[in-house]
Amino acid sequence: MTQTCEQVWQNCLAIIKDNVNHQSYKTWFEPIKPVRIDGNVLTIEVPSQFFYEWLEEHYVTLLRKTIKRELGNEARLEYQIVVENSSGPQQPYTVNYPNYNTGSSNNNEVSAPMAMGKSIKNPFIIPGLKKVNIDSQLNHKYNFEAFVEGDCNRLARSAGYAVSTNPGGTAFNPLVIYGGVGLGKTHLAQAIGNAIQPGESEKTVLYVTSEKFTNQFLEALRD
Repeated sequence: MTQTCEQVWQNCLAIIKDNVNHQSYKTWFEPIKPVRIDGNVLTIEVPSQFFYEWLEEHYVTLLRKTIKRELGNEARLEYQIVVENSSGPQQPYTVNYPNYNTGSSNNNEVSAPMAMGKSIKNPFIIPGLKKVNIDSQLNHKYNFEAFVEGDCNRLARSAGYAVSTNPGGTAFNPLVIYGGVGLGKTHLAQAIGNAIQPGESEKTVLYVTSEKFTNQFLEALRD
């Protein structure tokens, strides 16, 4: 009996649910919708390009093993991304992306150099320049524990938390937070800085409003 794409994906979710924590499952797997199945190729719909990149970076191995268990060793997963059309009243359109198995790519893995460590110079550190202690201008009440999470901002919170645990090392750099008034943009941005500060003595965190940044930038140009 031939399985539908919904049945295949539900079977995959049952396996995935046992291999990730509850929060990760709700954030990264519940929003996914199965679209179609063509032979050994399962196509799923994800909400955004960022969502696709996060899955490929963090869950590619789990997805590969799960889909192969359901559809065999030659199974492949493809992504369909819904893109909102901001230029007018037109309906959203979709963009298709192949997964990790396409071409000669092998799980997007890159061998780390043998000398990985402090011997590799940071291009953003200027030799001889002393670290200056500055006021971060962060409100310490704005942290991840106090952030009110819901369906509308769960993805943004997960992205922000990822940045705070691995500054500069995520696929999304810079991270742009966009939303209406009162939805928590300021809270989330400052929560990232507050989470970085305690454990990163070599990093300087500074929170600046766009107005203040513009004024200081123009002053610097004049000087």
